[in-house]
Amino acid sequence: MTDPALKESAVFTDVDHKAVNTLRVLAADAVEKVGSGHPGTAMSLAPAAYLLFQKVMRHDPADPTWIGRDRFILSPGHTSLTLYLQLYFSGYGLELKDLEALRTWDSLTPGHPEYGHTAGVEITTGPLGQGLASAVGFAFGQRRLRGLMDPDAEAGTSPFDHTIWTIASDGDLQEGVTSEASSLAGHQELGNLVVLWDDNRISIEDDTEVAFTEDVGARYEAYGWHVQRVDWLRTGEYVEDIEELHRALKEAKAETSKPSLICLRTIIGWPAPTKQNTGGIHGSKLGGDELEALKKGLGFDPQAHFAIEDEVLNHARDIAQRSAETHAEWDTQLEQWRKANPERSALLDRLTAGELPENWEENLPAFPAGEDLATRAASGKVLNAIGDVLPELWGGSADLAGSNNTIIENSDSFIPKKRSTGKFTGDPYGRNLHFGIREHAAAAITNGISLSVPLRTYNGTFLIFSDYQRPAIRLAALMGVGSIFVWTHDSIGLGEDGPTHQPIEQLSSLRAIPNLDVVRPADANEVAVAWREVLRHNERPAGLALSRQNLPTFERGEGKATAEQFASAEGAARGAYVLAEAVRDGEIVTPDVLLIATGSEVHLAVEARETLQAKGVAARVISMTSREWFFRQDESYRDEVLPAAVRARVSVEAAASWGWRDIVGDAGRIVGIDHFGASAAYQRLYEEFGITPEAVSQAAEESVQAAG
Repeated sequence: MTDPALKESAVFTDVDHKAVNTLRVLAADAVEKVGSGHPGTAMSLAPAAYLLFQKVMRHDPADPTWIGRDRFILSPGHTSLTLYLQLYFSGYGLELKDLEALRTWDSLTPGHPEYGHTAGVEITTGPLGQGLASAVGFAFGQRRLRGLMDPDAEAGTSPFDHTIWTIASDGDLQEGVTSEASSLAGHQELGNLVVLWDDNRISIEDDTEVAFTEDVGARYEAYGWHVQRVDWLRTGEYVEDIEELHRALKEAKAETSKPSLICLRTIIGWPAPTKQNTGGIHGSKLGGDELEALKKGLGFDPQAHFAIEDEVLNHARDIAQRSAETHAEWDTQLEQWRKANPERSALLDRLTAGELPENWEENLPAFPAGEDLATRAASGKVLNAIGDVLPELWGGSADLAGSNNTIIENSDSFIPKKRSTGKFTGDPYGRNLHFGIREHAAAAITNGISLSVPLRTYNGTFLIFSDYQRPAIRLAALMGVGSIFVWTHDSIGLGEDGPTHQPIEQLSSLRAIPNLDVVRPADANEVAVAWREVLRHNERPAGLALSRQNLPTFERGEGKATAEQFASAEGAARGAYVLAEAVRDGEIVTPDVLLIATGSEVHLAVEARETLQAKGVAARVISMTSREWFFRQDESYRDEVLPAAVRARVSVEAAASWGWRDIVGDAGRIVGIDHFGASAAYQRLYEEFGITPEAVSQAAEESVQAAG
């Protein structure tokens, strides 16, 4: 087998060279068989990916979730074969049949890598940019965990030191989210992050000259990154200098005060004879003639498909023995750390088991009735009440900490000490995150933290700006990771800022994302219950939608609603519950109408209930904290709260009506807002837009009549 571009080196043996060329051919074969996919980058990145997995990274195919491993993130998920081939070669469980099943039903090799589906895949990378942005979160998480477990160890000496290795594409670096995250990574001096940029200058529309001509290295230097350039295309000659790349990777790892970018100039699709360096090889199979010519050029049998020599596979899978030795050394190091740090060792065990401390809920605050308090303010009080007993809980805001109430007081900020300000004291292991005005990056970074370490992390912004976060929110839901989103200023209730800042359709659109819990508590005590339930679940993301304006804190009883008392806020844990029962002549009766409200509109339903009661209409008030939680309850509970026999129903939410018809039915009425807001005091807006107790009462009477 020959490939003139592969330069002889001490790093690669002859068998390593054979392995790289085998990887190229397997990539081409896999895409050819299924008829779709992205062979080009998998072919040209074969030597770099092989170098990482075989010679550089610390990992263990026998234990893909080993906490001491380096992390590898393939940001351009479309070149999934770049990763799958290394997982196959390294022995992570993929076999030749899995490569043959690329992009087919129920295979372990879907079109883009999927977290939780294929062993060795650290993150789902579909939309470009998400992988690199989340890699910054991986680096955040590693540093914070080290700070909790081994803060005084010298750099590189702790069992909690590891490196995040990331491959990024031209497309990744064009996406805005990577600019947000990379800027923050440089500010944070994340020396544990290394990005290998595949500078091949080809995308779907062929030459990137049409849209992408900036000096990327200079941009990253301006961000505060350590930048190296490795050019395999020199004066027209293409030479894959493995020695040079290996030196660059080692130098990047040794740089602990800055994140590192290696600009690797490659030719996409190398060494395909005619399609290399064209858009045609980016996302299409080579075709029979080109594939045959590729195999001939590399010394392979053109008629053989998915062929691999035993010598090559056995050599690659020797990584298992080397990894086992490295893992054993790390185990010894960890055991020494455990003996020296018994309390931290116990904390590590609790965190990795996914457990919360015993009786931690006792620290949740109880809010006195009669006190008006915005749910955003109540959320801040909850965070500070439980902060001391949940060291794993940390987070911050996209420059809105004072508005989002996301600061945990008496805690330092997660920034280098030299970044301290008059207001915030910096500590590289601090607890309060400052994302800056980077909502999208904040969400992606939170996902990266959630994926990489057993910590619970939240980020805050206004609900309206969840639109800026949506790609990362969707991926959190798709992956099933416990990222927490704190969205304040959740309605027209924010008032004078006007329609640009008043969310209308956001609640509905977020509820449309599968596996995302959208939680809108009605008062301060529901906020405490909501935080408790969110923290109890780490298998899906949640968003807390919180009010800017003050809301009444309800007078409640200890259990279910009675004729005289409102129900305990505990009902919020089930997503919807009967806050106030239908009463006639002092007795609980079958409701004439159900008033179903969320968040800041629950108190409007409560007031409407009193008006209706005076008119002889028995109304039940349901606080629907989270539709997702409610519809996970058993059918008997759902029917207990929303009896099917009661067709008269009114929904009340200062947001778009979309989705409520399924709950209120054909006889029901919807009190909401299906147009943009305006700039005025929030009280005036509620009146002008007809979201008032009077409007709810009128809608209830209409629904009773319609229900017959």
